[in-house]
Amino acid sequence: MTGERKTATAKAVPGRTATGARKASAKSARSRAREFALQALYQHLVGRNDAASVDQFTRGLAGFHKADSVHYDALLHGCIEQAQELDALIVPLLDRKLPEISPIEHAVMWIGAWEFRHALDVPWRVVINECIELAREFGGTDGHKYVNGVLNGLAPQLRAAEVENDRAAGKARP
Repeated sequence: MTGERKTATAKAVPGRTATGARKASAKSARSRAREFALQALYQHLVGRNDAASVDQFTRGLAGFHKADSVHYDALLHGCIEQAQELDALIVPLLDRKLPEISPIEHAVMWIGAWEFRHALDVPWRVVINECIELAREFGGTDGHKYVNGVLNGLAPQLRAAEVENDRAAGKARP
């Protein structure tokens, strides 16, 4: 292999990019709402911007019209208003101090915890999968694994009956 570079060939999966993230065309309005909420929560966490300014800015972003604006509103305002309560749920499951967590992963965990508590129409496994997708697309290299671990620890606390039913049916790990 003199002078030649070996390149990895990614297996093409319909609806996915080369990195494994969902293509924009394959995303539901709720998935898009989560993405915009994540961007807004990031601005809130990093820039300490208030909910109203972050909301106004985010609604002006390209593609916002394709998002479920009702779910976006609930996520953005719910996470900001309940930040202390959500952090209190998350912190016991962390292996480091909250300020050491990336703002992206922090915001994703807020979204997951908020949906566990308030979006009962979304199955707990869907909440986790959606949050993993967000962390994979916007976070650091292995951030999605961290988010997965924390939310898998939180699900039995906030969705006990649902998690237990899935475990009994063989749909989730014991």
